[in-house]
Amino acid sequence: MIPPDSRLVLPARQPAPLLFRGGGADRSSLRFDTAARFRCRRRTCSMSSPVCCFGEGSWRRRRMKGGMKVEIDSGGEDVLDAGVASGSRVYPEHLVIMVNGLIGSSADWRYAAGQFVKKHPDKLVVHRSECNSSKLTFDGVDLMGERLAEEVLSLVRHRPEVRKISFVAHSLGGLIARYAVARLYEQSPKAVQSGDAVKGIGQQTYEARIAGLEPVNFITFASPHLGSRGHKQFPILCGLPFLERQASQTAHLIAGRTGKHLFLTDDDQGKPPLLLRMVNDSDELKYISALRAFKRRVLYANANFDYMVGWGTSSIRRQNELPKSTALILDEKYPHIVYIEPENTKKKHGQTSSTSLVEQATDLEEMMINGLTQVPWERIHVSFHKSRQRLIAHNTIQVKSYWLNSDGADVIYHMIDNFHI
Repeated sequence: MIPPDSRLVLPARQPAPLLFRGGGADRSSLRFDTAARFRCRRRTCSMSSPVCCFGEGSWRRRRMKGGMKVEIDSGGEDVLDAGVASGSRVYPEHLVIMVNGLIGSSADWRYAAGQFVKKHPDKLVVHRSECNSSKLTFDGVDLMGERLAEEVLSLVRHRPEVRKISFVAHSLGGLIARYAVARLYEQSPKAVQSGDAVKGIGQQTYEARIAGLEPVNFITFASPHLGSRGHKQFPILCGLPFLERQASQTAHLIAGRTGKHLFLTDDDQGKPPLLLRMVNDSDELKYISALRAFKRRVLYANANFDYMVGWGTSSIRRQNELPKSTALILDEKYPHIVYIEPENTKKKHGQTSSTSLVEQATDLEEMMINGLTQVPWERIHVSFHKSRQRLIAHNTIQVKSYWLNSDGADVIYHMIDNFHI
């Protein structure tokens, strides 16, 4: 269990990828030592200390744009309404953390963050994370999750007004966010009303918190929750067993530890693959309990033309469970939303193929699906098959660049319109 003031320090665990310094009563003294595992490679870091620059949480500069204020610091960018920034409006109490994917940056969520603040100017402050950008995304899901968790804690220390927290992540960012929320998860003593105190004398109740805040939305876009190993989970390989086998063996040469994690070839100290461990609670981290703490969990998945992340892995579905073309719908308001599955706690058992390679991949896939479906998910299926931007659907679904990916705007509007405040 995390100490009562979870905004001060992450709970220690062994072996810990990051070793923390400071904390205690003085929030500003909290830092973390990265010398044991990595050195900061950000250009903004002086490299004179093993303490990464974004751990300092110092606000660097501010700019105004389109009625919004963007505060830029070494750990990312905060986007909020200009009226809130000037003090004419009450500061928002809901913090939204946006996480980029492989070789991405905080700029990937620029369009979505702006739309969030326009729709809910007095209710949301949006933070575009920058701690895992560019080549830092090759460091592995666990290390990136640790960095994101520390960035969130640093942000919460500087934003004492916030009471709620949500995560919105794209691609690899979905796995990073899942690890981070498990790291930030705690069971906090629940405030007892005066009337209830008499009824439950001697009984202390607890409620789930993420970084000391109330968890609300956990949303991912085209995230490889089941990894990229075989069974058409990495569509660019066309489902060919030979290519999928070669990709598993060479992924680490291209994407480092992250490649091993995505293709489930890591075996740190003889442990099962990290993604397999992340589908159940453990003594170290409560992966499923952390997800269950959110009021809603949503998966946006490309049904086709996503050559980086397969439909099944992004929607946490077996191949025979994916919606058929006859079931697809047409919505004029959201033209690229083709099928919506509400939360469903019932589990379905799929069939496996007979070839040895597919059987091995399916066994791991089954375990991950069974683990992740311990909590209900909303599934939003997206298709850009009639769009001129369909060949870059993986980026269009999040509108990474409005100039290149503007057709995905309706998907962003759908997320915002259904966002729980």
